[in-house]
Parts: sequence; structure tokens; C-alpha cells
Amino acid sequence: MNFDKAFGILDASSIPAVAASIVTAEGEQVEHQRGVANRLTGEALTPQHQFDLASLTKVLVTLPEVLALISEGKLSLTTTVGEVLPEAGWMQEGGLKTQSIAALLSHTAGLKAWAPLYLYPADRSTLIQRVLQERQFWTGGAGPLYSDFGFMVLGAVAERLRGQPLDELAAKRSGLTFNPAGPAVATETDPWRGQTLQGVVHDENAFAMQGVSGHAGAFGTLGAVTDLARRYLNETLLPPPILRLARQEFAANAEVRRGLGWQLSTLDSFGGNLASPEGYGHTGFTGTSVWIEPQRGYAITLLTNRVHPARHGTAGEIVRLRREFHDAVHSTLSK
Repeated sequence: MNFDKAFGILDASSIPAVAASIVTAEGEQVEHQRGVANRLTGEALTPQHQFDLASLTKVLVTLPEVLALISEGKLSLTTTVGEVLPEAGWMQEGGLKTQSIAALLSHTAGLKAWAPLYLYPADRSTLIQRVLQERQFWTGGAGPLYSDFGFMVLGAVAERLRGQPLDELAAKRSGLTFNPAGPAVATETDPWRGQTLQGVVHDENAFAMQGVSGHAGAFGTLGAVTDLARRYLNETLLPPPILRLARQEFAANAEVRRGLGWQLSTLDSFGGNLASPEGYGHTGFTGTSVWIEPQRGYAITLLTNRVHPARHGTAGEIVRLRREFHDAVHSTLSK
């Protein structure tokens, strides 16, 4: 497999650290990396460096835990939040407690996309309770609205049913960590925290949750994320029926199609113009993504730190880079 064109697109980017892989169902794997882990210090990027995965946490940590609970019969798609977390909206009628696991997974549970939870000084448990009990995090909308808070709640569901914190669950199933001990790739120079973040979660709300949340906070090397992408592709992460269920369409509007956790292929999705209709994937704010082609038999991982040393002005580049890189890979593998 010759991916010179695809990797050349990555090399031409101005993003400091870039690592990518393509893995096939037959076991072939190609990796590529370039750049520096920290532009300010010149620290070299190595295969051992862990990237802040941001919202890839949703599908690489939280989603597998929830799907495993469903597969084991300990949870169902119709289970409501209130059945598992009875404190959810316990002084209110309706609202979040009536929403199903399927609604949370497909971003149709009526929760806000985002709010600065980190501005409330409180411990992790209290912050979760704020989301569960305060109406301000609820919009009540019926259509798909991508929500960090939905996956924060799903993380709490997994913790309650397993009786273990999410970071311990992640270490056993996904091999990812919320507390990187080895070298990590730098992200933003954050004026709020007064430092260039390196080995510290970039997402402010995840940071307030002591670095461990269902929506963000996981770190992983290119090798670790590639392995998870392969396990999704080969349907070995969990029983195949539950993995196939997750990539069925559960919600859609004019802009997006959603499965359970996953974004499904559309003409303008980040998977590129040449992605197949069966393709699915997810992105992370720091500049990360995974795209999986189950019918074609390959998966693409792209890890970057596009927010280093600042997030401003880089969103357009990562959107363009993802699409161009994916299309170059699709083009190569379809020849």
C-alpha cells in the first residue's frame, strides 16, 4: 500500500504534531508521524507520546462500556436515565430522567451541547449531580443536538452499574488512560490554568471532573487508538451484533446522521467525499479522529494537536485536512 499522497497532505500541514495510521481487516497496517510534541520546547514526537483524544473518549471509552452493559442484559436502549440514576431530576416532572439510553447515545435527549460547568467550584460527584438535577442543562429539543453532557451522563451510568470509576473501566477494556504517566503531546497554552497543557486534559469541563468524564479526558498513543479502530473494524471489541447496532441510523437531520455514539457517512462528513455510505467515525476537538469503513475493510486514525499552542484560527485547517487525507486514503485503497 502506497500512501505517499495521503501522508504528503499531512506533512504539508502547519499543525505541530501529526500521527496517522491505516489498518485493514486483513491485518496490514501503515503508520506515519511527523512534527514535534511541543512546539515551544522543541520536544521530539515519538511513538510513545500520548495524544489528548478529546471527544474520541465518547466512542473509544464510554460507548464500549455502555454497549457491553446492553450486550450483558444489564441495560437496554429503552432504559431511562431515572431507572439507573434515580437522583436525576428527582424534584422535577419529566426532563432528563425520562430520557432513554438510546436518546443519550444518539444525541437526541434534549441536553445542551455545552456550558461552562468548570466555572462551578465543586468536586466531581457534585458536578455530575448538577448536570443530572439542574434544568439549565436541559433544552428539551427533539432533534439531534451533539451534547457533551449526554455522554457525561452515560459515563455516570456505566460507573453506577459497574461500581467502578470510568478510568478503571477504560484501562481494562480499551487500554486508554485518563492519567498519562508517559510522554504526552502538548495542547493549548491556557490562560485560565496558567500553563501550556501537556499530560493535562485540554477540555475544561473534563478537567473540572478531575480529568475523568464520559465525554472527554482519555489519552492514547497512535498504537493504542489504532488497535481500538482495528477491533471495531474486525468486530472483536464486543459481540458483532451490538457493534453493528451502534452503526445503524438512529437520528438524522439536514446536516448529520447519527448512530449510537457514531457519526454516520454523509456527502459532507469529515470522512471525505469518497467515503462509502456505510462508513462511520468520530472526531475530537484537539484534532483527533477515527474513521471506519466496514464494507471496504479498513480504518483510518488521525491524531493531531491542532490546538497547540492556541485553538484560535485552526478549526478550518483541521476540517480541510481530515477530508483531504481521508479522500487520499480512499482513493488509494479503491484502486
